[in-house]
Order: sequence, then structure tokens, then C-alpha cells
Amino acid sequence: MTDAVSEEGRYRLLVDAISDYAIYMLDPDGIVTNWNAGAQRFKGYAAEEIVGQHFSRFHTPEDQRAGVPERALATAQREGKFEREGWRVRKDGERFWAHVIIDPVWGRDGELVGFAQITRDLTERQAAAEILRQSEEQFRLLVQSVTDYAIYRLDPQGNVASWNAGAERIKGYSPAEIIGSHFSRFYTEEDRAAGEPARALGIAREQGRFSAEGWRVRKDGSRFRASVVIDSILDEKGQLQGFAKITRDVTEREETQHKLDIAREALFQSQKMEAIGQLTGGVAHDFNNLLMAILSSLSLLEKQLPDNASARRLIGNARQGAERGAALTQRMLAFARRQHLNPEPVDVPQLVRGMRDLLQRTLGPSHPIRLQFPLSLPHVLADANQLEMALLNLAVNARDAMPEGGPISIAADEGSVEDGEVDGLGGGRYVKLAVIDTGSGMDAATLARATEPFFTTKGVGKGTGLGLSMIHGLADQMKGALVLRSVVGEGTTAELWLPVTEVRETAEAETGQAAPAAIPPQRQLRIMTVDDDALVLMNTAALLEDLGHIVTEAGSAHEAMARLDEGVTIDLLITDQAMPEMTGAELIEEARQRIPGLGVILATGYGEIPATMPRDIVKLGKPFGQPQLAAAIREIDAR
Repeated sequence: MTDAVSEEGRYRLLVDAISDYAIYMLDPDGIVTNWNAGAQRFKGYAAEEIVGQHFSRFHTPEDQRAGVPERALATAQREGKFEREGWRVRKDGERFWAHVIIDPVWGRDGELVGFAQITRDLTERQAAAEILRQSEEQFRLLVQSVTDYAIYRLDPQGNVASWNAGAERIKGYSPAEIIGSHFSRFYTEEDRAAGEPARALGIAREQGRFSAEGWRVRKDGSRFRASVVIDSILDEKGQLQGFAKITRDVTEREETQHKLDIAREALFQSQKMEAIGQLTGGVAHDFNNLLMAILSSLSLLEKQLPDNASARRLIGNARQGAERGAALTQRMLAFARRQHLNPEPVDVPQLVRGMRDLLQRTLGPSHPIRLQFPLSLPHVLADANQLEMALLNLAVNARDAMPEGGPISIAADEGSVEDGEVDGLGGGRYVKLAVIDTGSGMDAATLARATEPFFTTKGVGKGTGLGLSMIHGLADQMKGALVLRSVVGEGTTAELWLPVTEVRETAEAETGQAAPAAIPPQRQLRIMTVDDDALVLMNTAALLEDLGHIVTEAGSAHEAMARLDEGVTIDLLITDQAMPEMTGAELIEEARQRIPGLGVILATGYGEIPATMPRDIVKLGKPFGQPQLAAAIREIDAR
């Protein structure tokens, strides 16, 4: 029976046997010229109903009005292919989502014969197309013109019997090279060893169809991800004539999905860290207010105590504990990127050498410090105090990674990076300050979580888990980056990348200066203090009254405005920034409309101050004590 089937007839059998793809011919004007059972199954029209009709009737009314059918044919003729996904309409009006490819069909004389359209129903996410019946020459042109799918025929034993242009493009073999070869050569070596080619043909022979996705091999040995459909080809008597095989290269789709998964994971991590940062910043703000109340109360209480050494020692211990809590809130605010920074030109080698003795006393004699700096290094733009705290944290981490002792190296050099070269850094010049240990190191999983807040590998009571997260937030706020490199058993290198500045200052930041023993007397002022935290408000008022000022209290910005509207006279306004309904910045603007030139102190634990804030505003960081409050008032009063 096989010998009785002509080559043209075999093409007809090939096309007619494919039941999961609808492939039909259009004339150059878009008129349907033939129709097969697959198209009838997809669209719902019988051949006598649709042949001779324009293919635009398969489009939605809105697509018809927009001229989508005409543009599709024009694109296919102009560019050699039209491919799109969209809604299509069946005879009964039901819509289905379809993947459509239209290829122009050219005659041997170079004239446009028409168009070959392949439609796949994606509504059920399975291969769904059927080739239309057409004349023997049209079927040959149709199969040979499709370049986005490898469409070829196998004999009953699995040998390649025909080969189209799409198969040559995807697989890399010409017809002369592949016809007569067994199709198993397209499979990977491991799939051939597992018997996958024979299993695929067996399923197609018994069930009429086989579909799967898997790895296939091109002529050059490269692998690609393929969506494969194999349909059995039966003659009129139901005898197996071979198999129709359609393969589509979906490697790009797989790679796109992989990239999407990576991007989705990165977005999830970013959102998680942002949420933790918001939570941490909010907790730190509230904790600052509590510490403010404790420290100011201790300060006032100490003044009222008799000369009792034991009582003063207890108050000193309480103050020390509160100050340690204040340092912890600064770490939390640093992670949340809300602490106030004072960026200035910093000479990194000079800063490190200046705190070398402090570092060595902190680390102990079993961890000698080695400094490695070039002869010349540009200044960086950073907050010197925060940078010192970050360096101290990194050095302590290095010490803890070497419990048996060992040297800790602190090095710095200059480097230039391009955009995206170092994660989180823009292009430009940077100084890289590195703390290097030869300790236990971290594995990839630990390294990935190292900058998460409250994550620590130290024992209970030996770490807060905020050190690296604080440094990470600090570096980001200074427009730099923290880069960690670690190898288990070899050690860890923590790099702080800081932006270079051309501005240099000879004056050094004052550090370690003791507070004055006594606060100089001040001119009595009428001061309004505003804070939504009742404890902070009460203690700020008490500190001011102790300094001899006349104080008006307001628990919100609206209450403050109401008191001003009532005629309360003030010389100075002290206000919190983060308050409900109206912020401190908004209150300042409203108050100065009523009292031009009013002196203002903005008391806040956050570093995020509106860019439009007037330059004459004095900022007072929370928690503050009476000496800091008095100094801020003197600065305002001296103007």
C-alpha cells in the first residue's frame, strides 16, 4: 500500500494527519481557498461554509474595525512572517486565545500564491492545530514555506522521509544530509540510552499522538529546548503509513521564564528588606522617644539628689544603659537608612590611623592590626563618626571569626567602576576600604543572609545581628556599597566602597571631647515645644524649665497652631518632625507665616529631612540631653 502512495499524496497524508494544528491557505487577498477537518474543529465551520470567505471573520469585531487582519497579511508579505497571540472567534461566537503564524507562499515564478496560516489553540495549553486540505502542490508549498516549525515525516520505523525549511533552520541539517536517517539522532545521548525515541513512536502508534517537551540536539552538537508533537499517519484503510512530526524551539521561552524567576526572586528579597527596614525604622523611632524620656528624667533627677555617691552611681549606671540603647537605635536607623548623616571630606588612612589604638585595645593582643595604604589616596565623602563605627564593627567581626587569634588587615585603594559592575554602585571613582581576616569564612548560604537584620552566627549574647545590616544601610546612604567576599576555611574580606570627593578640608572632626561641666546661664525665652509623644513632651518641657525658660506645650501640630491663633507669644519653636496629620516641617511653614523669622529647632531621630527645609533651622538629634538642648538654644539666640 505504501508504494501506491505518491510523493504528493504523502504530503497530503502528512498534512491531513496532523490534528493539533490548523493550517490553511489564503489567496493573496485573504480569501480562504481550502478547509480541513482540523480547521472545522477549531473554527466550527464546514468547508462549504467558509471556502471563499475572507479570513477576517475569525477576528473579533474590534480587531476587524482596527484593521488587524489586513495588517497581518501586509506584515507577512513585507517581513516574511507574521506571528502574534490574540483572541479569535469560532462560528458559535465563542472566543479562544490563539497563537497565529502567517507565512507568504511564493510560486516557482516568484509570484505571491497566497498565505499559509497556522493556528494553535492555547486556551487549553496544548498543541492544537490542523493542516487544511488543499491541492497537492499547495500542500507541498505550505509545508515547505513554514520556517518557525520543523514539520517532517517519519516512516513507520522512525526514519526521516521528508524535511521542510523550518526543520533545516531549527536542526541544522539539509534534506540531503538527514533524509533516510533515524530521528533518534536528534535526541540526547542519555535519552537514546533510556529508549525515549522508541517510546515516543510507541505511544504515537498506539494512541495516535505523542506530545512532550525535552532537550534535543542540533547538527553542531548544541542543545535546545523543544516542544514536540508526533501524530500517526493512517491511510484510508487505517493502515500506518508513518508519523507526522512537528517540533518548535522553545529555548528562548525557557530562558525568558528563568530570567523572570530570577527577577521575581530579586523583587521579593527587595520587598522583604524594605519591609524589614520600615519596621526597624519605626521601632527605632519609638525607642528613641523612650530613651529621650529616660535620659532627660535621669538628668533632672541627678540635679535634685543630695550628695549621695551610691545614688549617683546607680543613676550613672542607668544613664550608661540608656546610652547603649541609643547606640543600638542608631544601628537600627542605619539599617533603615534613616539616621542623620553629616557627610564631609574624609582622609581614610588618617581616620584609620587615628583610631588604631582604639581598635587594638578592642581586639586584644592576639589579633594584631596590619595597615596597608598607598602613598596617596583621595578623600571620600562620608560621615566620619559613622565610618569609624562601621570600621569598628567590621574589625570586631573579623576578630570573632578567629577565636584562636590571628592578624587583621585593614587596607584601602582607589578604583573606578562602570554602572552595574559592582552591585548597588553607579559608575565613578571610589575608595575601597577593606577589613580582611583569615578566619573560618562563610558558606554561600550564610553569605547571602549576612546583611539581614538580626541574623547572626555568634552565640547567644554575643551579637545583635545588626552590625553588618547597619553598615550595609550606612554605605548605601553614603552612595557607596558594602561588598562581602568569603571562602570557608580561608577567611572573609569586607569591602566598604566610598565615593571619592575632590573637596578637602584641613580641619578634623572633633571626637571624644567631654561635655562641659556646667551649662552657662541663658537669657529667658518663651518657648513652645511640640511632640506627639507625651513622655518626650513632658521631659523636654522639664529640661527647658530647668534652664529658666517659659514653656508652652503642644501634643500635636494642630494644637500648636491653635495655641498660636489664641495669641500665645513665643520666641522659639522646638518641634518633632514625624507627627500624624501635620509634620514638623509643615508646622514650621505655618508658624512662620504667623511669626516671620521665628527661631526653630527641629528635634528628630530621623535623618530624612525635607530638601525644602529652610537653612536656618537648627536640627537636634534624638535622644538629646540638656547640654545638647541648651547648645541648640544658644545657637538660635546668638543670631
